[in-house]
Amino acid sequence: MTADELKHYEALLLKKRETLMHELGYFGEKTISASARDIAGSYPYSEHPADQGTESMEQEQAYKLASREGRFLFHIDEALERIKDETYGTCNSCEGDIGSMRLEAVPHARMCIECKSKEEQDSA
Repeated sequence: MTADELKHYEALLLKKRETLMHELGYFGEKTISASARDIAGSYPYSEHPADQGTESMEQEQAYKLASREGRFLFHIDEALERIKDETYGTCNSCEGDIGSMRLEAVPHARMCIECKSKEEQDSA
């Protein structure tokens, strides 16, 4: 892979990382503000059990999204490390080329499409 291609993918990954960090900050603020209300012992609008259930469900959804985004951030950071150690674009399984079309679609990909498909079939 050429230096220009690596710079392109690095820029792509850094942009995705920045977006994720912003989103995770939002999820963190939402969870913190909800926790602060819980500590205070009351909800600002109502103490009705249905409202409390809705708030609890929203907190759980925010936590799940933040958890998923955190895993995505981990994969992006790993891809950035692969760029640094010059293994980016090489399949972790077969050591073949991942391919530019796949990297454009999934810049944090660690496997070529064939190996990833096989992995998914084996886990199903």
